[in-house]
Parts: sequence; C-alpha cells; structure tokens
Amino acid sequence: MNFMNDTAIDNSANTMSPPLNLGVRAHDFGRVPLDLLIKKIQEHSFSNIQFAVKKSFPDSVRSLSDLSPGAASYFGGAFGRAGIHLAVLGCYVNIVATDPSKRAEALNGFATHLRLARDFGASLVGTETGSVGDGYTPDNFTEEAFRQVVASVKIMVAEAERFGVTVGIEAGQNHPLHSAPLARRLLDEVPSNNLQVILDCANLMSPENYTDQDRIIEEAFELLGNRIAVVHLKDFTIKQGRIHIVPVGQGLLHFSPILSYMKYQRPHIHGILESTPEPDMKDSIAFLQQLYAEV
Repeated sequence: MNFMNDTAIDNSANTMSPPLNLGVRAHDFGRVPLDLLIKKIQEHSFSNIQFAVKKSFPDSVRSLSDLSPGAASYFGGAFGRAGIHLAVLGCYVNIVATDPSKRAEALNGFATHLRLARDFGASLVGTETGSVGDGYTPDNFTEEAFRQVVASVKIMVAEAERFGVTVGIEAGQNHPLHSAPLARRLLDEVPSNNLQVILDCANLMSPENYTDQDRIIEEAFELLGNRIAVVHLKDFTIKQGRIHIVPVGQGLLHFSPILSYMKYQRPHIHGILESTPEPDMKDSIAFLQQLYAEV
C-alpha cells in the first residue's frame, strides 16, 4: 500500500470535503475557572477537547481513584451544555511503574475514569504508557517493559469492555510503547475493539529519525489504519540534539500527510491541538486550516 499515492487519487475525486474536526487539550489553557475555560474553548471555535480533570482542576480531585459520579456529571454537564464534546477523557497514569503498589494505584485510577466516562459524556479514556524510570532510561526499550505494557493494557481493556467504553493508548519517545510497529503489536496481542490508538506523530520522532519522518508517518497509517481513534497535533524542532516542542506550525513536523489522512481516510476524526500555548493558538489554528484546505 502506498498511502501518499492513494491519497492523491482520493483528492482528485473530492469536490466537497468534511471540515477539520479540531479540538484542544483543556489544560493547555492552564488552571482557570470552569466558566472561563469554556469561554476560551468557544472563542477559538474548538469543537471538542481532551479533558484531564486532575490537570485542569486538581482541587476537585484528591486522587484519580476518588473521582465521583457527581464530579463527572458536573464537568461533563457544563461542557455538554456549551456544545463542547469530550473526545478524550485524559487519565495520565504510569501503567509500567516498577513499584507494584504504584502500578496498581495507576490502574485503579484509570478504571475509575472508565467507569465514569459516560457521566463525563466521553466514550474514550486515554493515556500514555508512562516510564519504568525517571528521565531517559534504556530500560524502556526492553522486551520486559513491553510485556508489562501488555499485562496492564489487558486489565484496562477488560474493564473498558465491562462499561462499553474505549481505552486509547498513545505511543511516545522514551516509553515502552514508542513506535507504530510496537503499537501494532500491542493491538495484535490485546485483540479487542475496545482498545484504540491515540496517534501523535511528533511522539514518534527523535533526533536520529526525524529526517525520515515521511516514511515513519506513512508506516503509522499503514500499520494502525482505522484503529486510530484520535490524532494529536503537536510540533517539534531539534534543539541541542534533543526534541523540543514548539507551537504547531513553527517546527519541523510534516503535517500534510497527517491532515490528508484525516481529510480523506478518516473524515471527521478528532484532531486535538496539543502543547501550543494560548497566545499561539490563533496562528496554529490558521496554519492547520489552510494546510487542510490545500491537501
């Protein structure tokens, strides 16, 4: 399969295309009152959000496992009345923590989010895998670390199946799940439609491979296909030999194949702007909208 060539053929056949279904991570607006957060989301015309209640409103959640149905309906109801869809209920936990008690706590917090997802008005709960250590560690790139991902995800997916919701797993550099082939392998080892992928192409890049990014992006779409539930839109540059995150449109990521996939292969898929500071959002949105119209 040649994704780029297939897309070119699709483009010529389309006279009317679906709009870019663009959202944002709520905590990229910082910690602000709920009514102001909603106002800011609406001012930028975002149709959906990724909402991690612990990040945006830490005072409302003592711990992830203590989250109540009342809190879920409070936030979910407010967003719903404002016409803002919760594309992803964020639950950032370390599912590969080497301390069994910490790993169990992480899985319990995630299970709470799965149980309350419908109260929030969400159908997908998302997380990265976390890390087996602090900072960079080669221990994340071992078979043992990947086996722990599989073990934890099996527990998460079994719980998701009970409540009819979906687990969204995101790959990232310096995580045991750090490439599209590994994400594909995870999908194969946990054969459930309640497991989907949150794809962040910037997370697949490193100082060593970013010059080969077109192949890496195409490979991700070929391997993961319609198991991609959400696309994160984030940008990067290289600074002192390291990946450095910058506002979307100001970096090195090739967005054209990503937006082409969203437009022609998966119309209306949620695209969530990530790690773009509020003062830069207007320009980043304009950049994405213009490129989306051109692909």
